[in-house]
Amino acid sequence: MRKFAVFTIADEIFGIEIERVVEIIRLQKIYSLPGLPDFLSGVMSVRGAVIPLVDLRRRFGKQPSGKKERIIIVRFGQEKIGLFVDGMKEIMSLAPEEVTNPPSLFKGFKTEYLNGLGKKDGAIIILLNIDNLLTSEEKIMLKESMGSIEENGAGINKADQR
Repeated sequence: MRKFAVFTIADEIFGIEIERVVEIIRLQKIYSLPGLPDFLSGVMSVRGAVIPLVDLRRRFGKQPSGKKERIIIVRFGQEKIGLFVDGMKEIMSLAPEEVTNPPSLFKGFKTEYLNGLGKKDGAIIILLNIDNLLTSEEKIMLKESMGSIEENGAGINKADQR
């Protein structure tokens, strides 16, 4: 059995392997900074760490619902990034027979974003491969952006940090 953090973006259900999830938090103050790459919504301060935010809704061409938005903080290489989603559903266990490979074309999603499809109780859960959410160029841009944010303090002062 594999466990997944299951969440929604628009009317789609997604899952990320729970081992990659650091924490799930409510929306906090987001600092938008000039010069950030398009795939980053901004940064936020979580317990003194500056975390870049990737809006998965924007990434997948979906409109935000504006309901119970959450940020899923995940391990991404040596870093942590926040994934902006519409809402959390549950932590779900899937048996190997409940996970299949995605078809070569799937609802406009690039198949490299996917680890597979989960099927449980009549629902399809799109299982994301978060390592492939960013292209090689975007990963380099993220690293460079984080370097300049940390050097300049990102305009986030100690009073804003929790």
